Amino acid sequence: MRATSPGTPTARPDEPPIQRVNAFLSDFARRQAAHTAAVPGGFAVYDDAFAQSRANNQVLIDAAVDPEALPALAEEALGHLPHRLISVLDDDTGKACAEPLIRAGYTHSTYLVMLHTGPVPDAGPAQEVDLDALRGPLARRWRGFLPDADDEVVRQLVDRREARRRGADIVRFVGARAGTGEVASWADLYVDPATGTAQIEDLITSEAHLGRGYADAVLAGALHLAAAHGSDFRFLTADAADWPRHWYERRGFAVIGHSHAFERG
Repeated sequence: MRATSPGTPTARPDEPPIQRVNAFLSDFARRQAAHTAAVPGGFAVYDDAFAQSRANNQVLIDAAVDPEALPALAEEALGHLPHRLISVLDDDTGKACAEPLIRAGYTHSTYLVMLHTGPVPDAGPAQEVDLDALRGPLARRWRGFLPDADDEVVRQLVDRREARRRGADIVRFVGARAGTGEVASWADLYVDPATGTAQIEDLITSEAHLGRGYADAVLAGALHLAAAHGSDFRFLTADAADWPRHWYERRGFAVIGHSHAFERG
């Protein structure tokens, strides 16, 4: 059985679904981090090896916080970085924090927490892949997303996946290969076997392979693998303002809650 640090929230199977998700996300962020620091209402995570990655260097709010104080709290925690990211897991807290943070120059995004409610699909052609197989496709995709980013930024955004192995007891990279053997689409799978909770994260398809069913294969493979590891509670998050949410709904996912992200710089 793994140990948890004092104050680390741990998901329990009998919790309400959204609380179970939030406990899992909070626990994953703590475990993945190279080091953490407590802040009112939550904690900050840091990883100097991936200083350009916002997800690895951010403030995460998972308890009650004074919304008006949050911009200053984030400045104190992240002031040494050129960017700011604040993730607020609770929906009501996130809504309350929006106005003060927008006044402070942050942009606001809302994310849907989506729980898989359909049958577990067959494994299909997707399979577990290693990080080396993902480096080339990942780097090309990030260069498409961030055409002005330099080589070091792209390298960190690719290599940060290695740090994710610390975040959960079971971390797998699932991919579907094209006829050439290259990984055409991929996603992360994180599983906590103690609670049966699993998250599917970062489902991405190479631009050259869009529209050919590879993402379907990866999603099916990840759901099947999660169930094989004993998970009966499988979730993901999706941008509330983007089209993939509807794609996930057609594949058996239902919205059970919301979280919020605030970015600057």
